[in-house]
Amino acid sequence: MLDLKSLVRAIPDYPKKGILFRDITTLIENPDGFRESVERIAAAHRGLGITHVAGIEARGFIFGAGVAIALGVGFVPVRKKGKLPGETIGQNYALEYGVDTIEIHADVIDSRHKVLMVDDLIATGGTAVAAVSLLRRTGAQVGHAGFVIDLFDLSGAEKLRAMDVKVFKLIDFEGH
Repeated sequence: MLDLKSLVRAIPDYPKKGILFRDITTLIENPDGFRESVERIAAAHRGLGITHVAGIEARGFIFGAGVAIALGVGFVPVRKKGKLPGETIGQNYALEYGVDTIEIHADVIDSRHKVLMVDDLIATGGTAVAAVSLLRRTGAQVGHAGFVIDLFDLSGAEKLRAMDVKVFKLIDFEGH
């Protein structure tokens, strides 16, 4: 088993001073690291009856699509407002300064579906909580989420657990 943590680069003062950015591009540039990341997330969720993987824009698309292929299920893109064609449903969530909206296609999932939500990283949990809320509004069951990185001291995973979502992560880092 690879040491995936060693494949994640730390970039100080990005995107602003005082932040230590955890860069997954060095992980996905490594074919063994990328493959193992996807496979380990998929393996943790096999046999659970997952029908779809929902990936949060943008890096959640990278891992989520791979996990969907590995599980043999469909992929649902969770996108920023205005990026999907056709009828959508959206969910607002708070940013540090303002509000943003994520959307999915209105007709893709319903109460027959069991969705695994995937993203590259969970920090404060704002986007992940909004995504779970949005997916559940369709009637879909969303009881599991998978992340490459958990910035554990920022408590985003705890917010998901409070929503009755089981959180799987590959790597823990302190948040900054």
